[in-house]
Amino acid sequence: MKLVYFAWVRERIGRTEETIEPPADVETVSDLLRWLRTRGEAYEYALEHPSAIRVALDHTHADHDTPLRGSQEVALFPPMTGG
Repeated sequence: MKLVYFAWVRERIGRTEETIEPPADVETVSDLLRWLRTRGEAYEYALEHPSAIRVALDHTHADHDTPLRGSQEVALFPPMTGG
């Protein structure tokens, strides 16, 4: 699964993207965010407020309870503001 990071999520994690193989028990977006936080200080810092993280699965916005099954790309980004 490819993870893509945007804006301050990217800055805090220190990379734009990566390919991962999450454990079998990571089934939803929420599970993924929780698991990513265990991968080190940068992830913990970037994802310390998971409810603030917006997610897209294969370019479609998704809620945190959405299953990951079959997703090839997961994008993580902060809330967007207009102006």
